[in-house]
Amino acid sequence: MKRFIIEDEFLELFPKAKLGIIVFHGIDNRVKDSKKYEKMLWEAEKQAMNYLTDDVLSNNEVVKVWREAFQKFKTKKGARASIEAMLKRVQKGNSIGTINPAVDIYNSVSLKYALPCGGEVLDTFIGNIRLTKASGDEEFITLGTDKSEPPYVGEIIYKDDAGAICRCWNWRESVRTMLTEDTKNAFFCIESVDERRQSDLEMAVKELARLIEENLGGNYKTAILDKDNKEIIIAENL
Repeated sequence: MKRFIIEDEFLELFPKAKLGIIVFHGIDNRVKDSKKYEKMLWEAEKQAMNYLTDDVLSNNEVVKVWREAFQKFKTKKGARASIEAMLKRVQKGNSIGTINPAVDIYNSVSLKYALPCGGEVLDTFIGNIRLTKASGDEEFITLGTDKSEPPYVGEIIYKDDAGAICRCWNWRESVRTMLTEDTKNAFFCIESVDERRQSDLEMAVKELARLIEENLGGNYKTAILDKDNKEIIIAENL
């Protein structure tokens, strides 16, 4: 049995944070119609512009809340929340390219709701998954390199027993757990640090679950986790 757990060390820094979790089993993530996902992303990019009412990216509330969150723990220089990186590209008129269906779908939901979204291969997790502070010795290899770059002590990370899964909360993920076309079982997470956006988080979770099921099949369960509901079983037999 494997669990996803929000640890108290994280909640001490972010007591009002909420995470939407979706666990899928039996999806078919092979690319069959890339044009469909290009269109999905294009539509989401247009919707994302509604959040960019100020030309200065960091002045927009959906970016500002994450800038403030990242100031509460040590981060790698230049690290930004995933949603800021995506909105920056959209603001500059650079489209978000397709990767594979599951990633394209969660990127489109991320843009539409201006909330960070991520997805990992459930089968690659070793032991429980935790959102916590790093001890600083976790192995972490990201796309484009074969060298491990462990997180800083106290950095907010997702980790399992084999190392870090995502550094600087939602900035950069490990190649070890990245979604691929061969993925059958997947773990998705949508994050919010703004207590005023709980309804947006709930809608985003429902939409992501619906889009994955409609396009990739499989069966799923969802949960909203916070300080009062800190864990969920993500796999019974893996």
